[in-house]
Amino acid sequence: MGPLRILILAVLFYLGYRLIKANFSKPDEKKKDEKQDEKAQQGGAITDVLIEDPVCHKLVPKQQAYALEAEDGVHYFCSKQCGDKFAADPENSDQDSSSDQQETK
Repeated sequence: MGPLRILILAVLFYLGYRLIKANFSKPDEKKKDEKQDEKAQQGGAITDVLIEDPVCHKLVPKQQAYALEAEDGVHYFCSKQCGDKFAADPENSDQDSSSDQQETK
């Protein structure tokens, strides 16, 4: 037998082994692969929205934000302190935060 025949037989045995292994693999492995594919597809879904705090202008996930109901609707804040500032003076809370930021610079 020449070396070419041995190489061809080795390749054929390898292909046969892979086919047999693929057909008789455990069902649990296939289920794991399917679950991983589903998780990867769901991973791209948006589950929360970022909102801007009207006082300090930080972006906060809506589910984690501090909510305060006012006459003109619901306002969301990064913390209770920002909500209290807004509740004390809703018209000037935006101006106060910008002047605070300029003073700290």
